[in-house]
Formats: sequence, C-alpha cells, structure tokens
Amino acid sequence: MSSAHLSTVDGPERRCVSGCAQHIPSQVLHLRQLPVDVSEQELLALALPFGRVTKLITVRTKHQAFLEMASEEAAVTMVNFYASAPPTVRNQPVFIQYSTHRELKTDNMNNQSAQAALQTISTAAALPGNMSSGDGWGLVLAPSPVLRVIVENLFYPVTLEVLQQIFSKFGSVLKIITFTRNNQFQALLQFSDTAHAQHAKATLDGQNIYNGCCMLRVDFSKLTALNVKYNNDKSRDFTRADLPTGELEPAAFGVSIHGCVINRGVPVAAVPGSLVSPPRVALQVASPVVQSVLLVSNLNPERVSPLCLFILFGVYGDVQRVKILFNKNENALVQMSDATQAQLAMSHLNGQRLHGNVIRVTLSKHPMVQLPRGGAGQEEQVLTQDFSGSALHRFKKPGSKNFNNIFPPSPTLHLSNISSSVSEEALKDLFSSRGYTVKAFKFFQKDRRMALMQVASVEEAIEALIELHDHQLDHNQHLRVSFSKSII
Repeated sequence: MSSAHLSTVDGPERRCVSGCAQHIPSQVLHLRQLPVDVSEQELLALALPFGRVTKLITVRTKHQAFLEMASEEAAVTMVNFYASAPPTVRNQPVFIQYSTHRELKTDNMNNQSAQAALQTISTAAALPGNMSSGDGWGLVLAPSPVLRVIVENLFYPVTLEVLQQIFSKFGSVLKIITFTRNNQFQALLQFSDTAHAQHAKATLDGQNIYNGCCMLRVDFSKLTALNVKYNNDKSRDFTRADLPTGELEPAAFGVSIHGCVINRGVPVAAVPGSLVSPPRVALQVASPVVQSVLLVSNLNPERVSPLCLFILFGVYGDVQRVKILFNKNENALVQMSDATQAQLAMSHLNGQRLHGNVIRVTLSKHPMVQLPRGGAGQEEQVLTQDFSGSALHRFKKPGSKNFNNIFPPSPTLHLSNISSSVSEEALKDLFSSRGYTVKAFKFFQKDRRMALMQVASVEEAIEALIELHDHQLDHNQHLRVSFSKSII
C-alpha cells in the first residue's frame, strides 16, 4: 500500500468513526483493532458468508484492514449482522464499519499475500469439488450453516446440552447430532443462518470448554442440513418437539444424515473421569441445564404488551409467563414450557420485524420469570402476566397436529376453525378493516373450515396473527391463525 493510501487511515477513517460517514454504505469495509499477526484467511473468513471478496488490503502496523465486497448489498448485510453480533478474532473484538473509500487500489507489493489468498479462493471456487474443506481442518472455502465439531483432550464429559449452550450464544441452533468416530467425541450442529455458524466457528475454534481440557476444533461441514430422527441425549431437533426419543440401544445409536447413518459409539458419559466434578468452565457454561426463558429486545414499548408476546411466541410453544421489564420496557422475558420450545421460538423469531422494530431473541440467564411481589406497583404488575393456565396453548395435548405445522413467519397465514356461515368476503373484510392488505385468499377445497390468506409482508402477517388469533367469528367459534409455508 502506498503512503498516499496509508495517510487516509488516520485521517478521514478515524473521524468517520464518530461521524455520519460510517453510516454511508460502501462496498469497501474498514476493519479495526485486529490482532497484529492476523492472517488473510481469518479476515476473509469474516466476510465470505456474506458474498465474494474482490480486494483485500492489510495495514498490520495499525491493526487495520480494508475489504472490498463484490456488491454494496453484501457489504451492508455484513455490517448489519456484525452490528448485532460483534465478531472476534483470536478472542479479540474486531470493529467493522463502512469505509470512506469507494474502491480499493491494490498496487502495493506489500499486500501480495492478501491478493494471493484471494486468488487461492477464486481458483479453488472455480474447480468442481473444491468448494469445501472436506475432512481437513484448513481454509474453509464454502461456509455452511452446519458445523462439524471435534472435542480434543476429552477429560470431562461434554453433553449435547453443553454444546447447545455454548453455540447458541452466536445464533439459533436448530439441530445437534453427537457421535464418536475414531475414538473422538464429535458433533454436527446446524444453525439457522450461515453467518451465525461462521461467527461461532471464528470465535470458538481452539477454545477450551473446561480449563485445560476439552478443546473445540470447529470447521464447516460438507452438509448443508441435518436430518434428525430422535430427540434424546444424543441428537436433538429443536424445531420438532414431536419427535420420539427412540430406543437408546446400540442398534439405535444412529441418526440419518441425508441417507448416511453415523455410528454413535461409546456414550460420552462412559469417558474416564466423567464422574469427577469439572473445574471452572473456560467458556462460562456453568451447568448443562438449558434455559427455557428467552430475552426479547428492541421491542416497540409503545405497542408491545404481554398478551402480544404470548400470542406470537405461542405459535412455537406454550408460553408460561411474560414479563416486560419495568425500567427497560423495550426488553421482555418470555418463559416457554421447555428448552426445546424456547430454541424453536428463538430460531424463528430472532430478527423478525414487529411494530416497526427488528427484534432480537436470545436465551436468558434467568431460569424462570418471577411474578411481582406483593409490594409491586400496579404498572409493574400489569407488565408481568402468568399464562400457565391459558386455554390458548397450542401444544398442551400430546400428539397434537400443531406439532407438525410449525413454520417460520411468512406473508401467508393459515386460518382454521372457520364456521360454515363465514364467507370469503367476510374474512377479507375482517383483515382489511384492521389495516391489513389482503393480496390473495383461498379456501381449502376439501375442508372449508380452513383457508390461506396472503397479506402484504411478513411484518403484516405477524401483526395480523397477534391481533386476530382467537377472534370470535360467531357466538361459539373463534378464529385460529398460524403461519403457512404455502404460497397462494
């Protein structure tokens, strides 16, 4: 990089940190506070999940780097993601913002290694079969939502729940499979988003679960999705609460992954030393108990209510209690019936837009939502509601068909429990009178008690569900509303 290029790093770039320039989108991104010996591969790993990187310049003496993405859209996606989930490289927080540069010039001989790393990726990507790291643990060329985890120096037992707690700090973990191969405890974890998997990999690879042992080796898997048959202590699908536990016999220690069966081998509980109480946990996993309480943040305090959150989160499980924080009423705690339901709700609702705000859903440190004490004021009591006995719970009946009809929010709503006297026009008018734009409508041919309705957006569908689920259609029938995977 020439001296002319370097002079811009401490001038406009530094001033834009606190000014408005950092908010103007650009294909060029500015990375700060990097480890002095950071590699080009580590920098590229931060960006590859969001799109192709066309240019890379490192300024090692200033712990900085510049990345040019192939499109401004990719750069915006990357900045927005890391704004809510700040990245780390070698346990050091890294700051990413838009650069004041509109493009990068890479005519400096000192950055040949960076351009060589880019060329390696471009060449490998063009070759069939070279888009993944295979069974090795080197440079990853094709990020995937599925991570492969090997636990080395396994002195204390590592359970599925421990892995879920560790990895869910970086995003929504949908599925986990644990097994033993080549005398090593391994796991496959599927995130809801490739970027979440990339963030977890970049942060956790090489870290110890417990002090001095149980080191994580994390890489992307060739698989893009996992197929879990059983929910037990060896495998878990957090999106399917209805799965059987299976028989925990040796013949059943297999889980189908795209037609392949993985031999589970010896359970981790049989590892020598598993009965010894573990020392202080390096990754701050104090207990293998997975929480069922969710923290919901960035809510619109003018419009949110406990009932609103009960209806929305009730699509994915039976909500027990809801508490909107008295002094921080843009935040709320939602207690689900169990950890599986909490994980399911988090995976589908995190990042959705509600009342104009993009909400964040994460696991809470609280084991349960406490009801207000006797001395609490009226307003505080209103902000905490106990729904444990609600008749609106969708999953209280074992084997309910509702378990098979859980889908992420979409513009298409599934309407049910419609009485024969209610017409298509009446249902359209019901939604349009509340301000929702009805784009399409269709009764089920074989059962007119059900219908599909498409509104203008996912946000509209979410708000329509909250407002009109359990709406009284006539004197003894109430409308049931859920999300549909269908398109009209």
